[in-house]
Amino acid sequence: MNAFLAAVLTATAPVVLAALGGLLSSVSGVFNMALEGQLLWGAFTAVVFSHLTGSAWWGVSGAVLATTLFAAVLSVPAVTFRADPVVSAVGVNLLSLGLTAFLMRRVFGSGGTYSSPDLAGLPMIGSQSPLVPVAFVLVAWAAWWLGRTRSGLRLRGVGEHPEAAESIGLPVSVYRHGALLAAGALCGLGGAQLALGNVTLFSEGMSAGRGWVAVVAVMLAGPRPFLVLAACLLFGAAEALGFRLQGLGLPQQATDAAPYLITLLALIGGKLYDRSHPRRLGAADGRRG
Repeated sequence: MNAFLAAVLTATAPVVLAALGGLLSSVSGVFNMALEGQLLWGAFTAVVFSHLTGSAWWGVSGAVLATTLFAAVLSVPAVTFRADPVVSAVGVNLLSLGLTAFLMRRVFGSGGTYSSPDLAGLPMIGSQSPLVPVAFVLVAWAAWWLGRTRSGLRLRGVGEHPEAAESIGLPVSVYRHGALLAAGALCGLGGAQLALGNVTLFSEGMSAGRGWVAVVAVMLAGPRPFLVLAACLLFGAAEALGFRLQGLGLPQQATDAAPYLITLLALIGGKLYDRSHPRRLGAADGRRG
């Protein structure tokens, strides 16, 4: 049981970090569908910096910085030029997938998967890397910050009523840029956990849909960090269960698909619940209007 719980926490950490980034973006008024590409970029840059410096912590720092900068590829078009954020996010995801594959051959001299005994992974505290408890602490911090601080409440105001926020002198674009860049930093942290904590390697496309699961978690939970965490824990439990079932002889294809199937069913269930509670939808619409 302890091993299963450890596997759930390990699988959940990268997803919940990305989902927190998506939550901050959504609260600011920009729905961020670039989490998949940013998570992949974070994993790649974490391995590159770890490879170049021989230090996992430099790998983490490099991933956070590089993915924050990479987030500007979404932030500038979506906020400054008011481009469609969905179209911009699709471009970011495609750019990340192609760019990591291209750079992998230039930096490591081969494609597919890079793994080396000299690659520094994160140290373990028991069965977890230090970034796992950090992810859960950040959930609690986000809940407190959004609900209890002036800056957090202003960010929510920018997302819910941008015209009213502008009328009292709040720089809406600055808040939105900040939220999207913070999302990049969180995805960089999640990518570092994925590539240097969950495993110690990089493979092409290794985010493997986790960023999309984070998007679904934000869609299900809205601006409520603890509900986002619950949705991510559901995915983590499904992934850990899939590994267990694979060990019992089930086909790998079926066990690999299980977490995403459960996520899809949760999304469908959430939408059906919304449709069956029109008062709840009306109240939410009233708050946004």
